[in-house]
Amino acid sequence: MGPEPLFLGLETSCDETAAAVLSGDNEILGHVVLSQDVHEVFGGVVPELAARAHLQKVDAVVNEALLQANVRLKDIDVFGVTAGPGLIGALLVGVCWIKAAAYGLGRPWIPVHHMEAHLFSPSLEDADAEPPFIALLVSGGHTLLLHARAWGDYRLLGETRDDAAGEAFDKVAKRLGLGYPGGPQIQRLAEQGEASRYHFPRPMLARTQVPKDPGFYDFSFSGLKTAVVERVQALETQGVLREEKAHIAAAFQVAAVDVLAAKTMRAVEQTGCRRVLLGGGVSVNSALRAEVASRLGDQGRLFYASPRLSLDNGAMVARAARFRFECGEIADFYSSASAKLEFPGLVGAA
Repeated sequence: MGPEPLFLGLETSCDETAAAVLSGDNEILGHVVLSQDVHEVFGGVVPELAARAHLQKVDAVVNEALLQANVRLKDIDVFGVTAGPGLIGALLVGVCWIKAAAYGLGRPWIPVHHMEAHLFSPSLEDADAEPPFIALLVSGGHTLLLHARAWGDYRLLGETRDDAAGEAFDKVAKRLGLGYPGGPQIQRLAEQGEASRYHFPRPMLARTQVPKDPGFYDFSFSGLKTAVVERVQALETQGVLREEKAHIAAAFQVAAVDVLAAKTMRAVEQTGCRRVLLGGGVSVNSALRAEVASRLGDQGRLFYASPRLSLDNGAMVARAARFRFECGEIADFYSSASAKLEFPGLVGAA
């Protein structure tokens, strides 16, 4: 291994097949993300179709990343892959591919936790995006609030008790007849609406205002989603849904963002850490970024990645793999994927 090792990161946990080549100094040499469009007609990800699509495209995606980096597979020093959490069939495609490549070349392979990888994304574009920080990780499958005291040293503050934030966006978008994924569709439509036309509940916000209360940092989006669906049904019955869609989208987005931002600021005030990092696909939402930035004010610092690194990608996997490799955490070839992989270095709030 030379002075600047090369890391290959592969991501296949859901509906993006992504690969990236990262140098030892965190320069992205090759970066390819292929989003699957097979799920749009279903309004959500179909696990079996996702796995098959990964299997069909993984070779081409990795080869293109290598081509961009102007290197060959045998030049890769360390192989990293998302090993969980996620859809088990999809995860296995990536894990089996990486294990085979690593075994064939006699190189180490590193299983990466998907949400820890999202923590590293902003650091690939901003060297200051290092712990300590409060991290709000929001995606289609996860909503987590963490206090990252150092890389690999994370305290769980809160998580969703039912639907993830991204899942709520997708389900509301589907009920409004919008496309998949729902987040970008809701955001675009909300820009045309008046949020004040409707008021939706902010679950677990008003009733849990004492730090020791269970749920002080936790999230719930099921009730918000249900409230929106019921209002949509009522508007359909009245025959006025088409005219009100943008207002519904705006009101829903404001409610969801209010909850996410408020819980994040609770963590900021309780820990005294005024450095906040947003990660995961929902962190692309401009309303969320603006609201957290506004509440932080001039005395705080907000970090987030560009859209290409906020959504699922191979570069974040390669960066997380580099960290775990430097910690000496090399997997054996009996290790595999896990749909419910435990977050490494994460301890509960107690």
